[in-house]
Amino acid sequence: MIDEGGRAMLRRAAAHVLVDDVEAPAVEDAAAHHVFRVLRVRDGDVITVTDGQGRWRPCRASASGLEPLDEVRKAQVPTQTCAVAFAIPKADRPEWIVQKLTELGVDRLVLLHADRSVVRWDPDRADRHVAKLRRVAAEALQQSRGVWLPTIEGPVVASDVLSGMVVAEPGGRSLAESDRSVAIGPEGGWSDAELALASDRITLGDHVLRVETAALTAGVHLVANRDRRHAP
Repeated sequence: MIDEGGRAMLRRAAAHVLVDDVEAPAVEDAAAHHVFRVLRVRDGDVITVTDGQGRWRPCRASASGLEPLDEVRKAQVPTQTCAVAFAIPKADRPEWIVQKLTELGVDRLVLLHADRSVVRWDPDRADRHVAKLRRVAAEALQQSRGVWLPTIEGPVVASDVLSGMVVAEPGGRSLAESDRSVAIGPEGGWSDAELALASDRITLGDHVLRVETAALTAGVHLVANRDRRHAP
């Protein structure tokens, strides 16, 4: 967690950039193009940098590089994290899900191959897609001024992870503050075998939601509960 003063500093900065090392921050070429050409950051503007592991600091931008303006700050590590697992949907919807869940501050994202999944990635395809999703997450972290980059795992077989998660299923109970992770099934729903493996079932409302809508809804509730638990 970040105190309100630090959060205000992040919001006011001209840009927020993911770097490899906040001790000696340097902007890669692609990020530099976005910062100086797209966002039109000028020499002397204050930006913030983060390593995506909770460490961040303000810097002054200049043609010669980034000049640190303050000590490295470290956000408080949440004692309890939250996770959303989801069956991979079609087209570019996985990118949308990763983008929005990163903006919200979900800690862990897990891609699933469920029994009724239509989309399944073979290992080579999975490597390419996951690499792209990690780039999407990095861009979303910068846009949202976050300092914790979510982990992206998978694809994994849903039945291998459901025992430690609640699953979104119409007719289930309401999401509780003690819930830490939610799994979202494919458009065709969970199989009976998968439902039997889950630790419990929760509802996300009266309507049948698309995968991306359900993932976003679960993420909003999980992050709100996590932040409430860590509020001073």
